[in-house]
Amino acid sequence: MAPIPGSGLAKGLAVTLRTMTKKSVTAQYPDAQPDLPPRTRGVIGLFEENCTVCMLCARECPDWCIYIDSHKETVPAATPGGRERSRNVLDRFAIDFSLCMYCGICIEVCPFDALFWSPEFEYAETDIRDLTHERDKLREWMWTVPAPPALDPGAEEPKELVTARKTADKLAAQQAPPATEPHADEQARAAERPTRPQGDSKQQTDQPTPQTDQPTRQTDQPTRQTDQPKPGQEGRE
Repeated sequence: MAPIPGSGLAKGLAVTLRTMTKKSVTAQYPDAQPDLPPRTRGVIGLFEENCTVCMLCARECPDWCIYIDSHKETVPAATPGGRERSRNVLDRFAIDFSLCMYCGICIEVCPFDALFWSPEFEYAETDIRDLTHERDKLREWMWTVPAPPALDPGAEEPKELVTARKTADKLAAQQAPPATEPHADEQARAAERPTRPQGDSKQQTDQPTPQTDQPTRQTDQPTRQTDQPKPGQEGRE
Protein backbone atom coordinates (compact mmCIF):
# COMPACT_ATOMS: atom_id res chain seq x y z
CA MET A 1 0.00 0.00 0.00
CA ALA A 2 1.47 3.37 -0.97
CA PRO A 3 1.98 5.85 1.88
CA ILE A 4 -0.39 8.77 2.07
CA PRO A 5 1.29 11.99 0.93
CA GLY A 6 2.12 14.23 3.88
CA SER A 7 1.74 11.49 6.55
CA GLY A 8 5.30 11.98 7.80
CA LEU A 9 4.77 15.72 8.18
CA ALA A 10 1.57 15.09 10.11
CA LYS A 11 3.32 12.73 12.55
CA GLY A 12 6.09 15.26 13.15
CA LEU A 13 3.59 18.05 13.83
CA ALA A 14 1.71 15.79 16.24
CA VAL A 15 4.86 15.20 18.26
CA THR A 16 5.57 18.93 18.28
CA LEU A 17 2.07 19.75 19.48
CA ARG A 18 2.28 17.19 22.32
CA THR A 19 5.60 18.66 23.45
CA MET A 20 4.31 22.23 23.28
CA THR A 21 1.37 21.46 25.53
CA LYS A 22 3.54 19.99 28.31
CA LYS A 23 4.99 22.22 31.02
CA SER A 24 8.77 22.55 30.81
CA VAL A 25 10.81 21.75 33.91
CA THR A 26 14.13 23.49 34.48
CA ALA A 27 16.59 22.07 37.03
CA GLN A 28 18.03 24.93 39.04
CA TYR A 29 21.63 23.74 39.01
CA PRO A 30 23.79 24.06 41.15
CA ASP A 31 21.13 24.63 43.81
CA ALA A 32 19.39 21.41 42.72
CA GLN A 33 21.87 18.60 42.15
CA PRO A 34 21.03 16.18 39.31
CA ASP A 35 20.04 12.64 40.20
CA LEU A 36 22.75 10.72 38.34
CA PRO A 37 22.99 6.94 37.92
CA PRO A 38 25.54 5.28 40.23
CA ARG A 39 27.78 4.28 37.29
CA THR A 40 27.97 7.70 35.69
CA ARG A 41 31.25 8.43 33.93
CA GLY A 42 32.32 11.52 35.82
CA VAL A 43 35.98 11.27 36.80
CA ILE A 44 38.47 8.41 37.17
CA GLY A 45 39.77 7.36 40.58
CA LEU A 46 43.02 5.49 41.25
CA PHE A 47 43.39 2.70 43.81
CA GLU A 48 47.16 2.88 44.10
CA GLU A 49 47.63 -0.31 46.11
CA ASN A 50 46.37 -2.42 43.20
CA CYS A 51 48.54 -0.77 40.55
CA THR A 52 51.47 -2.93 39.41
CA VAL A 53 52.79 -0.42 36.83
CA CYS A 54 52.01 -2.77 33.97
CA MET A 55 51.53 0.29 31.67
CA LEU A 56 48.58 -1.42 29.97
CA CYS A 57 46.19 1.48 30.55
CA ALA A 58 48.68 4.02 29.14
CA ARG A 59 49.33 1.90 26.05
CA GLU A 60 45.64 1.32 25.29
CA CYS A 61 44.54 4.93 25.85
CA PRO A 62 43.58 6.36 22.41
CA ASP A 63 44.27 9.94 23.54
CA TRP A 64 47.59 9.25 25.33
CA CYS A 65 46.41 11.24 28.32
CA ILE A 66 47.79 8.87 31.02
CA TYR A 67 51.33 9.50 32.29
CA ILE A 68 53.10 6.84 34.38
CA ASP A 69 56.62 6.89 35.81
CA SER A 70 58.19 4.13 37.89
CA HIS A 71 61.46 2.61 39.04
CA LYS A 72 62.59 -0.85 40.04
CA GLU A 73 63.51 -1.98 43.54
CA THR A 74 65.17 -5.19 44.67
CA VAL A 75 63.19 -7.26 47.13
CA PRO A 76 65.32 -9.45 49.42
CA ALA A 77 64.72 -13.18 49.50
CA ALA A 78 61.90 -14.29 51.75
CA THR A 79 63.70 -17.51 52.78
CA PRO A 80 67.38 -18.18 53.45
CA GLY A 81 69.14 -19.14 50.26
CA GLY A 82 66.32 -17.77 48.10
CA ARG A 83 66.65 -15.56 45.08
CA GLU A 84 66.19 -11.80 45.20
CA ARG A 85 63.39 -10.35 43.12
CA SER A 86 62.74 -6.97 41.55
CA ARG A 87 59.43 -5.11 41.47
CA ASN A 88 58.17 -1.89 39.94
CA VAL A 89 57.43 1.00 42.27
CA LEU A 90 55.01 3.70 41.12
CA ASP A 91 56.45 7.22 41.07
CA ARG A 92 53.82 9.10 39.08
CA PHE A 93 50.34 8.37 37.81
CA ALA A 94 48.50 11.29 36.19
CA ILE A 95 45.51 11.68 33.90
CA ASP A 96 45.00 14.77 31.74
CA PHE A 97 41.23 15.25 31.69
CA SER A 98 41.53 18.05 29.13
CA LEU A 99 42.44 15.31 26.63
CA CYS A 100 40.38 12.43 28.04
CA MET A 101 37.30 11.50 26.02
CA TYR A 102 35.83 9.27 28.78
CA CYS A 103 35.84 6.11 26.69
CA GLY A 104 36.62 3.93 29.73
CA ILE A 105 39.14 1.74 27.92
CA CYS A 106 41.75 2.23 30.65
CA ILE A 107 39.31 0.97 33.29
CA GLU A 108 38.27 -2.03 31.22
CA VAL A 109 41.79 -3.19 30.34
CA CYS A 110 43.25 -2.81 33.85
CA PRO A 111 43.81 -6.43 35.00
CA PHE A 112 44.22 -5.52 38.69
CA ASP A 113 41.20 -3.24 39.30
CA ALA A 114 43.21 -0.10 39.98
CA LEU A 115 40.98 2.36 38.08
CA PHE A 116 37.31 3.11 38.80
CA TRP A 117 34.61 5.46 37.58
CA SER A 118 33.36 8.10 39.98
CA PRO A 119 30.05 9.95 39.40
CA GLU A 120 31.66 13.26 40.44
CA PHE A 121 31.71 15.76 37.58
CA GLU A 122 32.28 19.11 39.30
CA TYR A 123 36.00 19.52 38.76
CA ALA A 124 36.10 22.34 36.21
CA GLU A 125 39.12 24.64 36.40
CA THR A 126 39.93 28.11 35.12
CA ASP A 127 43.40 26.95 34.09
CA ILE A 128 43.70 24.00 31.71
CA ARG A 129 46.89 22.86 33.42
CA ASP A 130 44.92 22.12 36.59
CA LEU A 131 42.93 19.45 34.74
CA THR A 132 45.93 17.12 34.95
CA HIS A 133 45.23 15.16 38.12
CA GLU A 134 48.21 13.56 39.83
CA ARG A 135 47.98 10.32 41.79
CA ASP A 136 47.23 12.08 45.10
CA LYS A 137 44.20 13.76 43.61
CA LEU A 138 43.17 10.61 41.78
CA ARG A 139 43.34 8.79 45.10
CA GLU A 140 40.93 11.29 46.64
CA TRP A 141 38.36 10.52 43.96
CA MET A 142 38.27 6.92 45.21
CA TRP A 143 36.24 8.06 48.23
CA THR A 144 33.41 9.03 45.86
CA VAL A 145 33.33 5.72 43.96
CA PRO A 146 30.04 3.91 44.71
CA ALA A 147 30.08 0.41 46.11
CA PRO A 148 29.67 -2.41 43.59
CA PRO A 149 26.24 -4.01 43.28
CA ALA A 150 25.47 -6.90 45.59
CA LEU A 151 26.17 -10.39 44.35
CA ASP A 152 23.47 -12.91 43.66
CA PRO A 153 22.59 -14.84 46.85
CA GLY A 154 23.53 -18.12 45.18
CA ALA A 155 26.79 -16.84 43.69
CA GLU A 156 30.19 -18.03 44.86
CA GLU A 157 32.29 -15.81 47.07
CA PRO A 158 34.97 -13.87 45.15
CA LYS A 159 38.40 -15.45 45.20
CA GLU A 160 39.95 -12.20 46.42
CA LEU A 161 37.85 -12.27 49.59
CA VAL A 162 38.61 -15.94 50.21
CA THR A 163 42.35 -15.34 49.84
CA ALA A 164 42.24 -12.24 52.05
CA ARG A 165 40.30 -14.10 54.76
CA LYS A 166 42.75 -17.01 54.74
CA THR A 167 45.69 -14.61 55.04
CA ALA A 168 44.04 -12.75 57.92
CA ASP A 169 43.29 -16.02 59.76
CA LYS A 170 46.88 -17.16 59.27
CA LEU A 171 48.28 -13.91 60.67
CA ALA A 172 45.87 -14.04 63.61
CA ALA A 173 46.97 -17.60 64.39
CA GLN A 174 50.64 -16.57 64.31
CA GLN A 175 50.09 -13.56 66.58
CA ALA A 176 47.92 -15.44 69.10
CA PRO A 177 49.77 -16.23 72.39
CA PRO A 178 50.56 -19.92 72.95
CA ALA A 179 48.35 -21.87 75.31
CA THR A 180 49.74 -21.85 78.89
CA GLU A 181 50.68 -25.24 80.30
CA PRO A 182 49.27 -26.25 83.73
CA HIS A 183 51.42 -25.54 86.77
CA ALA A 184 53.73 -28.23 88.09
CA ASP A 185 51.79 -28.43 91.39
CA GLU A 186 48.55 -28.98 89.52
CA GLN A 187 50.17 -31.71 87.47
CA ALA A 188 51.44 -33.39 90.66
CA ARG A 189 47.97 -33.25 92.27
CA ALA A 190 46.38 -34.67 89.20
CA ALA A 191 48.87 -37.55 89.26
CA GLU A 192 48.18 -38.28 92.98
CA ARG A 193 44.42 -38.44 92.59
CA PRO A 194 43.17 -42.05 92.68
CA THR A 195 41.53 -43.23 89.57
CA ARG A 196 37.96 -44.44 89.75
CA PRO A 197 37.33 -48.08 88.88
CA GLN A 198 35.29 -48.57 85.75
CA GLY A 199 32.67 -50.70 87.46
CA ASP A 200 31.95 -48.29 90.36
CA SER A 201 29.37 -45.59 90.04
CA LYS A 202 30.09 -41.91 90.69
CA GLN A 203 28.03 -41.90 93.88
CA GLN A 204 29.97 -44.79 95.42
CA THR A 205 33.33 -43.23 94.61
CA ASP A 206 32.69 -39.62 95.65
CA GLN A 207 30.54 -40.10 98.77
CA PRO A 208 31.48 -42.46 101.63
CA THR A 209 28.94 -45.03 102.68
CA PRO A 210 27.07 -44.72 106.02
CA GLN A 211 28.83 -47.81 107.39
CA THR A 212 32.24 -46.09 107.15
CA ASP A 213 31.31 -42.65 108.51
CA GLN A 214 28.95 -43.54 111.38
CA PRO A 215 29.68 -46.42 113.86
CA THR A 216 26.98 -48.99 114.33
CA ARG A 217 24.88 -49.30 117.49
CA GLN A 218 26.51 -52.54 118.48
CA THR A 219 30.00 -51.02 118.45
CA ASP A 220 29.26 -47.78 120.36
CA GLN A 221 26.97 -49.10 123.13
CA PRO A 222 27.61 -52.35 125.00
CA THR A 223 24.81 -54.86 124.98
CA ARG A 224 22.67 -55.69 128.02
CA GLN A 225 24.18 -59.15 128.32
CA THR A 226 27.70 -57.74 128.64
CA ASP A 227 26.92 -55.03 131.26
CA GLN A 228 24.73 -57.06 133.70
CA PRO A 229 25.75 -60.46 135.26
CA LYS A 230 23.60 -63.49 134.78
CA PRO A 231 21.24 -64.61 137.65
CA GLY A 232 23.20 -67.77 138.43
CA GLN A 233 26.48 -65.98 138.78
CA GLU A 234 25.22 -63.59 141.63
CA GLY A 235 24.53 -66.43 144.04
CA ARG A 236 27.81 -68.09 143.47
CA GLU A 237 29.73 -64.91 144.26
